[in-house]
Amino acid sequence: MAEAYVLVNCDLGAEEEIISGLKQIEQVKEVHGTFGAYDIIAKVQAESTDKLREAITWKIRKMAKIRSTLTLTVVEGQGE
Repeated sequence: MAEAYVLVNCDLGAEEEIISGLKQIEQVKEVHGTFGAYDIIAKVQAESTDKLREAITWKIRKMAKIRSTLTLTVVEGQGE
């Protein structure tokens, strides 16, 4: 199982709308609003790296009101 954390910067005041939209994406397993350099963090899982990349590129990054993202891909087996 491929896994990543996606940090999201969005338009001011759009946090709840983005969080709601992210929760509708099958591969998004957790979503939290944050304080700091990023507005939202999302945990994303998919059955393969290709499926993970597709979900992030075509579903998350294309959402309206998202300004930028930073993707942190989990290293399988490390930290377990």
